Amino acid sequence: MAYHIVLHREMDLMAQDEQAQEGGGPRHAMGQLAQRLGASILTPHSGLRIRRRDYLGSKLVGSPENWALARELVDRTGSNDTIFCNSEAVGLPIVALSRDRIDRPKLAVFVHNLDRPRGRVALGVLQAAAYVDWFVTCSQSQTDFLRQYLNLPAERATFIWEQTDLTFFSSGPTSPGKRRPIILSVGLERRDYKTLATATADLPVDVKISGFSQDAKSLSQTFPDVMPANMSRQFYTWLDLLQLYRDADVVVVPTFPSQYAAGVQNMIEAMACGCPTIVTRTEGLETYLLDNDGVISIPPGDAVAMRQAIVRLLTHRKDAERLSKQATVIAQARHDSDHHVEILARGLEGLQQPSSLSEYHDSVIV
Repeated sequence: MAYHIVLHREMDLMAQDEQAQEGGGPRHAMGQLAQRLGASILTPHSGLRIRRRDYLGSKLVGSPENWALARELVDRTGSNDTIFCNSEAVGLPIVALSRDRIDRPKLAVFVHNLDRPRGRVALGVLQAAAYVDWFVTCSQSQTDFLRQYLNLPAERATFIWEQTDLTFFSSGPTSPGKRRPIILSVGLERRDYKTLATATADLPVDVKISGFSQDAKSLSQTFPDVMPANMSRQFYTWLDLLQLYRDADVVVVPTFPSQYAAGVQNMIEAMACGCPTIVTRTEGLETYLLDNDGVISIPPGDAVAMRQAIVRLLTHRKDAERLSKQATVIAQARHDSDHHVEILARGLEGLQQPSSLSEYHDSVIV
């Protein structure tokens, strides 16, 4: 039995692992999973031979590189192989290229966002329900969609908590030169920094955003036309980002409405570092906010509610400290990458024995 982990974009997991061993960054869950299973790791690379059909396939799902990588893998795997894809962008091309084979490999796909028109079409055209052995998601709304839309039993569409490396993201001392309260937000996916700017523009705070992209269209939707004087955005190294979390008086995760877990990584990193955290309440994040006393949730696009929550945390330090402690406890209980990886590993090990996958699902606490 051979395991293969397929990534939808190029990543140097070996370099990240070396960096993590030196304390310079977090471990990557896919690198941890590869070590746990003794799996090979495949990513898009410059040597891929991209064909015309790969461009055509990318009109449905993924990129031409995803399709070329899927073909490269399918050509050298069989029924004794188990493939785990970290995204539908590469998982569904593998479905398309392997479904007619009698000796096709077992296939598991981590789904991020398929509950949208293009995703529904791809699932239907490729008959994914018949060829993906296990769907995994970190959003309960996506899990519910897969079970209902594809008529799947619970053991074939599983929700698991998103993870972070708690050996890296943790509380620690603040920087000695800090002068003003810091409001921190991280990431660009579905982010609504216009609302954050409105909520904080005249507050005596420094609003720091860690997010970098060359996509001008995306940035125009995310940021205000003119950044307030107290708001800045730049790229931070892992160590600088960790210190920012430790320096932050409040972390805000402002997102547009979404049906998937946009913003969850920022939220759980902040919780792991013991930061008082404010999160936009969306359908995709609903599971993370229910019974979660470690964060404050607000409606999407509500600058008034966001401002009130920020001011409350800045002026009522006991409330902020209580949230910090609760957030840390929750992060340690359910968002540890080691636990996340073990759940994935046991599920993948059970794919060659369908009955054991059902037993495995029953044993997973979500």
